Amino acid sequence: MTLPRHEGLDAILADPAGAVIGLDFDGTLSPIVPDPAAAHVHPEAPGVLADLAGRLGAVAIVTGRPPLTALALGATAGGPSLEDVPGLVILGHYGLERWEDGRISAPPPPPGLDLVRARLQEIARSLDGVVVEDKGRAVAVHTRRAPDPAAALEALREPVAALAAEAGLAVEPGRMVLELRPPGMDKGKALSSFLAEREARSVMFVGDDLGDLAAFDAVDRAGIPGVRVCSGSAEVTALAERADVVVDGPDGVVAFLREVRAALD
Repeated sequence: MTLPRHEGLDAILADPAGAVIGLDFDGTLSPIVPDPAAAHVHPEAPGVLADLAGRLGAVAIVTGRPPLTALALGATAGGPSLEDVPGLVILGHYGLERWEDGRISAPPPPPGLDLVRARLQEIARSLDGVVVEDKGRAVAVHTRRAPDPAAALEALREPVAALAAEAGLAVEPGRMVLELRPPGMDKGKALSSFLAEREARSVMFVGDDLGDLAAFDAVDRAGIPGVRVCSGSAEVTALAERADVVVDGPDGVVAFLREVRAALD
């Protein structure tokens, strides 16, 4: 592919040492699959990120998953894994948990999660094919394996919202998933804090789902040149409508990043 002309992308290429690239994981670096536990990073993604990391100010993965889960799903056979990307930072649980230099830092999990763990399984059992995923600091309910995923998701919205309110948690909707997580943090706040920490002079964020809209907002308000990239899908169109660049899923993300890396030479 040929890189488009864009102010944010031009700034990254002109001053890579001042650039931060942030990326979502599921649907961006990893294809979406029916079972979230079976997800796996695109086999070429770690290598491309490793090449980029050597030239940029920073590369960060901003995800709803725990960092250690992203690392486990980021291993590849016979090649570099996410853990091999030099200087990589993973802002997991929407920024509540951070992995850097092999160490995890995080606040205590909120007490409301215990109530959610006890009750969400009961709610999910009323619908065929619905799966509950315990992320440690968040709990998600997935409908992709249900006979009618969209109808199951709609049936869950009201009881999940009521449970979240009772537990003092927020509901994050996504691609056939509702996630209950601590309020007060999102990908936009996580990205904004990281940009300030690294004194970024330009930024790119790549995402695919509704939770990534907050990161797009952070790019807009950062006060530095920025570019918003959407890993496109038929399931979510809101990001594509906001994006400066739209690529075709994780394959397109890897191809786009490879072109960025080549343009830095």
